[in-house]
Amino acid sequence: MQWKSLVLGLLLLRLGLHGALWLAFGLGPSLGFYQRFPISFGFQCLRGSADAEAAAAEAEAAASSAQPSWLEAPGVGGPRRAPAGRQPRPQRGPGPRGPPASGVCPKSYWASLLGGRARGAGGDEYERRYSGAFPPQLRAQMRDLARGMFAFGYDNYMAHAFPEDELNPIHCRGRGPDRGDPSNLNINDVLGNYSLTLVDALDTLAIMGNSSEFQKAVKLVINTVSFDKDSTVQVFEATIRVLGSLLSAHRIITDSKQPFGNMTIKDYDNELLHMARDLALRLLPAFENTKTGIPYPRVNLKSGVPPDSNNETCTAGAGSLLVEFGILSRLLGDSTFEWVARRAVKALWNLRSNDTGLLGNVVNIQTGHWVGKQSGLGAGLDSFYEYLLKSYILFGEDDDLEMFNAAYRSIQSYLRRGREACNEGEGDPPLYVNVNMFSGQLMNTWIDSLQAFFPGLQVLIGDVEDAICLHAFYYAIWKRYGALPERYNWQLQAPDVLFYPLRPELVESTYLLYQRAEVKIPASCAETIESLNKRDGMDILQSLEKYTKVKCGYATLHHVIDKSKEDRMESFFLSETCKYLYLLFDEENPVHQSGNRYMFTTEGHIVSVDKHLRNAPWKKSFSEEGGEHQEEKHVPRPKPLDLKVINSSLNCNRIPDERRYSLPLKSVYMRQIDQMVGLI
Repeated sequence: MQWKSLVLGLLLLRLGLHGALWLAFGLGPSLGFYQRFPISFGFQCLRGSADAEAAAAEAEAAASSAQPSWLEAPGVGGPRRAPAGRQPRPQRGPGPRGPPASGVCPKSYWASLLGGRARGAGGDEYERRYSGAFPPQLRAQMRDLARGMFAFGYDNYMAHAFPEDELNPIHCRGRGPDRGDPSNLNINDVLGNYSLTLVDALDTLAIMGNSSEFQKAVKLVINTVSFDKDSTVQVFEATIRVLGSLLSAHRIITDSKQPFGNMTIKDYDNELLHMARDLALRLLPAFENTKTGIPYPRVNLKSGVPPDSNNETCTAGAGSLLVEFGILSRLLGDSTFEWVARRAVKALWNLRSNDTGLLGNVVNIQTGHWVGKQSGLGAGLDSFYEYLLKSYILFGEDDDLEMFNAAYRSIQSYLRRGREACNEGEGDPPLYVNVNMFSGQLMNTWIDSLQAFFPGLQVLIGDVEDAICLHAFYYAIWKRYGALPERYNWQLQAPDVLFYPLRPELVESTYLLYQRAEVKIPASCAETIESLNKRDGMDILQSLEKYTKVKCGYATLHHVIDKSKEDRMESFFLSETCKYLYLLFDEENPVHQSGNRYMFTTEGHIVSVDKHLRNAPWKKSFSEEGGEHQEEKHVPRPKPLDLKVINSSLNCNRIPDERRYSLPLKSVYMRQIDQMVGLI
């Protein structure tokens, strides 16, 4: 009986070991609260069964004794990441933790990464879809599919919804403000009864080269759209969607070079610019009667700030008006609009924490007290950071760059968790978390879909290596669900908020990675970042076609798992999502042939960068108000963070095996910014 017990014990031990292997490499069910993120970038390729068993035992022990490093404060689980501009890490040859010399992982490994838990996909499927160059014929097919997606949504809006603001694509009818329920801010903040979707889509028509429809749409806007409405709208949404689009279309019409084809309008007399000024004047009351200079979040287009207006606003909403207001001021030669927007940015900046340099997400505009103390990269803060950098790119103001440098340094110090490098070292892959603005302590364990814009912003400053890794994180979530849930809990490994309203942020980052990263391909690499981003974009495009297309357009996903839908197609789907997908596949587009000439607003509206926007009429007014001295009131001005070209020391044998990126060795965008500044 003893030998039978011994044999049974050995058998159970072997089964237990196989079970540990199965769980350790992400092929089993969730281990619970502290299991490492299953869409991991840190799993290593194993070259032999002995190595596999040893690695499995090590991983099992680590999983049972440690929590994710994302829960740890910076510096606890490993070295804190150095700020942008750091010295390149020295190269190491492939070692026991690196991939096999061939760079190809076992097929079961590829299968576990392709489509989450899907069985039977196998390495052959991954290799078939993700190896080699992106075929020109497939690129043309995807370009036409993206153009067709836009056309289907736009044509149905014009047929069934115009002149209302949005299209309800399931029931094929229009949607305007909710007059019966003024508290329905989800609708009323955005919809102002001014044909929002048509206005928001103007420059997409031009970028796609549809001159006849662009000219027709512009004339419709001029002849039918009015802002003399009894509509209470959010200042931020009206600015980025409507004001930004009017300015973009005006610049396209008046561009002497006409790169997108003949987009001129016969007898055009700057009507869109005049409409932009009219709208901005109706938004100006938001900046009045606030003790801080931070604007009210909402105004009535006819009567100004409502008597019962909320004194609380989010940082992004109040601090992301500078690009559009600045362009308007510089085109008109009127400092008013840029001055109020800059005053709001300065006021918010002066309220940042003395200890961390971080800002919160909600502030009282009268007292300057932080109501929301959460600091992160998503809702409430995202475009504030974006516009600090983009304002510098457009206007060449050193203060904008200095603020961005300091903000980026604080983000890297307090929000970035995980291992120092994406492609090497211990711990979880990099992630940006939500923290308390004063202490830097973790506040929750979720990220929201708006954060997916950040890799694109990192590309603009040259931090391409980190951008690639962070983009891979969000794309992996998309691959799991065929959409990006509005909020994802990285600790519970499940969505917290399940809907997807056709947001563009992941597509935007995918496009900017393709557009802005100059890639040198080592001989050992199988793919380029260009090819891989096109394949990511193809997956996103096909998911949208499969899961969101309905009778008269594309619908919001109510539930990313069961794919149930809501009857709404927000205007940014045509303004951004379709536009970025189209540009990703249209390599001959004038945007790509222009070098450093164009930049996109936070709503995806294209603006040209040139010397005409470098005249600064706001400075005299700001100086007279003493604004230049106010920035020193709370926190000394930080030293500038040099935004230099970041050279990667990585080669294709040390990149995340799951993505097999050909990492760019040089980013060109900061050099382009220098060229822009030199236009003066």
